[in-house]
Amino acid sequence: MNQKASEQTTLYQQIGGDEKLRELVDRFYDLMDLEPQFAVLRAMHPTTLEGSREKLYRFLSGWSGGPDIYTQKYGAPFLRARHLPFPIGSKERDDWLTCMLLAMRELGYGEEKEDLLLEAFFGTADWMRNKSD
Repeated sequence: MNQKASEQTTLYQQIGGDEKLRELVDRFYDLMDLEPQFAVLRAMHPTTLEGSREKLYRFLSGWSGGPDIYTQKYGAPFLRARHLPFPIGSKERDDWLTCMLLAMRELGYGEEKEDLLLEAFFGTADWMRNKSD
């Protein structure tokens, strides 16, 4: 792939499209639900994770350069406003990123793709912080 084509590749394409994005979101929530180290994150979610899975999948689709299916169903994301009821500091941000990294590793993304996605995820995850550390 030449430099120009590489620059035009969206995160959605880097993830592998719809099926792979769904797989990533599902593994992320599986880990959050199963691993004790993510208990604080898990407690911020409803008892059942189906709605959360669907919303993150739809949001990440448009956010990453794929189809904007979140807005079609739910309207504007207002991401920060929707997260204000939850105390999110650096630890919660880092736990979210760690959970996502573990999901990517389990799915065999490879270090280069993991780094690319984590860099992109960090900006949004950091913007969600709403409490002092």
